[in-house]
Amino acid sequence: MALSDFYATHSDYKTRLVLTTRNSGNDVVGAAVAALDLIKNFEVQAIIGPTTSTQANFVIELGEKAQVPIISFSASSPSLTSIRSPFFFRATQNDSTQVNAISALVQAFGWREAVPIYIDNEYGEGVIPYLTDALQAVDARVPYRSVISPSATDDQIVSELYKLMTMQTRVFIVHMFPSLGARVFAKAKEIGMVSEGYVWIMTDGLTAEFFSSPNASVTNTMQGALGVTPYVPRTKDLETFRIRWKRKFQQDNPDIIDAELNIFGLWAYDAATALALAVEKAGTANLGFQKANVSSNSSTDLATLGVSLNGPNLVQALSNITFKGLTGDYLFDNGQLQSSAFQIINVNGNGGREIGFWTSTKGIVKTLNSTNNMTAYAGSNSDLSTVIWPGDTTSVPKGWEIPTNGKKLRIGVPLKDGFSEFVKVTRDPSSNTTTVTGYSIDVFDSVVKALPYALPYEYIPFAKPDGETAGTYNDLIYQVYLKNFDAVVGDTTIVFNRSQYVDFTLPYTESGVSMIVPLVDNNSKNAWVFLRPLTWDLWVTSFCFFIFIGFVIWVLEHRINEDFRGPASHQAGTSFWFSFSTMVFAQRETVVSNLSRAVVIIWCFVVLILTQSYTASLTSLLTVQQLRPTVTDVHELIKKGKYVGYQQGSFVQGILLDLGFDESKLIVYNSTEQWDDLLSKGSGNGGIAAAFDEVPYTRLFLSKYCSKYAMIDPTFKTDGFAFAFPKGSPLVPDVSRAVLNMTEGDQMKKIENAWFGKQSNCPDSSTSVTSNSLSLKSFWGLFLIAGVASLLALIIFIVMFVYKERKMLRPLNSRISIRSTVRNFFRIFIQRDLKSHTFRKSGLNDRKGTSLPSMGAPSPSASSVQTSYFPGDGDQSSTEFVDSRPDSQTSQEVVINIDQLTNPNQERLAAFEVEHDHN
Repeated sequence: MALSDFYATHSDYKTRLVLTTRNSGNDVVGAAVAALDLIKNFEVQAIIGPTTSTQANFVIELGEKAQVPIISFSASSPSLTSIRSPFFFRATQNDSTQVNAISALVQAFGWREAVPIYIDNEYGEGVIPYLTDALQAVDARVPYRSVISPSATDDQIVSELYKLMTMQTRVFIVHMFPSLGARVFAKAKEIGMVSEGYVWIMTDGLTAEFFSSPNASVTNTMQGALGVTPYVPRTKDLETFRIRWKRKFQQDNPDIIDAELNIFGLWAYDAATALALAVEKAGTANLGFQKANVSSNSSTDLATLGVSLNGPNLVQALSNITFKGLTGDYLFDNGQLQSSAFQIINVNGNGGREIGFWTSTKGIVKTLNSTNNMTAYAGSNSDLSTVIWPGDTTSVPKGWEIPTNGKKLRIGVPLKDGFSEFVKVTRDPSSNTTTVTGYSIDVFDSVVKALPYALPYEYIPFAKPDGETAGTYNDLIYQVYLKNFDAVVGDTTIVFNRSQYVDFTLPYTESGVSMIVPLVDNNSKNAWVFLRPLTWDLWVTSFCFFIFIGFVIWVLEHRINEDFRGPASHQAGTSFWFSFSTMVFAQRETVVSNLSRAVVIIWCFVVLILTQSYTASLTSLLTVQQLRPTVTDVHELIKKGKYVGYQQGSFVQGILLDLGFDESKLIVYNSTEQWDDLLSKGSGNGGIAAAFDEVPYTRLFLSKYCSKYAMIDPTFKTDGFAFAFPKGSPLVPDVSRAVLNMTEGDQMKKIENAWFGKQSNCPDSSTSVTSNSLSLKSFWGLFLIAGVASLLALIIFIVMFVYKERKMLRPLNSRISIRSTVRNFFRIFIQRDLKSHTFRKSGLNDRKGTSLPSMGAPSPSASSVQTSYFPGDGDQSSTEFVDSRPDSQTSQEVVINIDQLTNPNQERLAAFEVEHDHN
């Protein structure tokens, strides 16, 4: 039909193809004999065929030897590519192009494992490496490969299917000849494997064949299966050709009803068209064969095989052919037909239902004109139409089940002497039974109960026949890799080297390795403990401020307050006594200056806060036990050569050795009691200075001995305890989700309290011990306020003093030196301020208290003269003239200041006070 249609539309072509057919009898040898006969006896220019990959292997070798192009429209095995013959043209899709579509389906539905079921020949084996790689690329494992012989009996097929039923995986990818595939599906249907929970995916060879010749008995056995097949665009020419082909086929085969042309027939049609175009382009100049030069004693047909003279030209023409065929754009790239999109089919009823497409650029899409820009292997099941799965359900199978043979999961548990709170194995000799309990066991039991399905399992201790442990934790984990255990449950930590052999769930405990050290009382009860409440800088600052405040008060008070007068030592002692007595608020001296009062008020506030804080801190130091760790730095232990401990069989030993600890300085312990004993002895007495262990163990240890030891913040990071499963186990994500759900709820807390008890009465040893001493940082604001107030008072006082004494400070003689002026300033500064109200009040009170006669004339004797000497005045004096007449009614106080009396020999300063009676 292809050649008839081609030459009907290309009547002007000078060449015509003449078909010479041979039947290989579905046999590899028969195909080789037929090809040899066509090449040697008929000298054909090209061969279209053979139909299978196994037949094509030898035929391709013949074509290359004779330089005759071999064009196969159905040999799809990727292994044929390895022949690398320039005379082989694959006019069909390479099976390796469909594996990405299949792996995208596995990824879209979240399946973690898939088992390929394939025919035991070159066609079946060729695609498996590509399929395995594609599945691994989407994080799906191939735990088993089911190989079925082309000549397998029904019993052998059933036996293999029963073997698959005993496995967890429920996702099967079928790749075989249609005849064998129909038998496999029929037997799978009989034993209940085409039911709810199972997933069947067919490659394009089975999908194309079954839907081209639908058979109710065959399709009934594969209800719910998925299939992939190359997508052929629906065009008017294609539909017209299908009708013509169906009419002609029914004329030639009246007994076959409802036959459909599959894609291999369309590729055969386009292959014939491509060859006709190539022959026309290559021409007919050299259609002969060059005879082989062989010896007379060579009698084999291969030795006498000739070489086509037109073969290379025809190969060149086929490589450059491009046209629009029934299957779409048709061209060869390195002898391979360009891949197209794949159509995803769901078997329902008597045929298939299109549910989506896969392309190398967009991944899984519901329609080809979708705007989805996702890359290959992308997409999800939401990008497909609703799938009706085996068992007539729309619920997506999870891809695995507990084996139907009733086998329980073999859960390995560690066996050790101490730390039984996590895992404890108890043997009953009388009944020869084993009981496994502990925190880790309760967590796993609760996790399994939270799963949405039943999971039968049994605990098996990792022990020798004599009851002793069979190895370390690493050995136990390795047993899962060896498939001796289906999982490991216990206090197993996630570490890198273990993750190379198993898959861990999410951790169910805290992570990290911490250091446990003894605690000592930080309060040394000695005679100087009273100094500890304040730091040295606060002590020094406080002392300096007491001196400074005393000086400020003296400056402000000594000219107007008799309490601050007297000899220099007396004035200094009084000032400092006044300042320091404010600590207990016992100062007896009064202050009369407003500036002094302001300074004293602010300073008393500072002293109040300082003394109260000191009292509180000292009380805490003397009454509350202050504990501190004996060591906080790991490198200090290494430097001093201290002994440290770790739990026997723990990976912590490797960490300590990597840190630089000498192996001779490492001591093992097996229980919390032994742990406590070693720490109590100390490093120099056969014990240890510190112990390194994982956070869950240290929490358990501190729940018993929280008053004696402290946990230093995690020194090393780990991922905590988790459950171990085989690589790629589908249980891992479900168990991890259940663990996450438990850790976020109250169930985990209940289990922890049941095994470790509540630790509310124990201090949090993870917090670092800090000093209780008060530092300057806490009080610098108060000192700043007091200092600024004092300086401001001094500045105001100096300004007022200079202004008030400006006349006496101004030199009368310009020849007086600056030194003399400064000396004069200080002489005035240290003298009494007789004009102050305090001295005037004192003098007035003295006069009012004197008894004088009420009558009589004033007498000079009524006047008195008083002389007083000021500290630092030397022989200079101040004289007061007081008129003590009692009958005076109005008086006037006159102060005569003699600024400066100067003579060549000395400078004198005098103050005269005269009181006149105006009666």
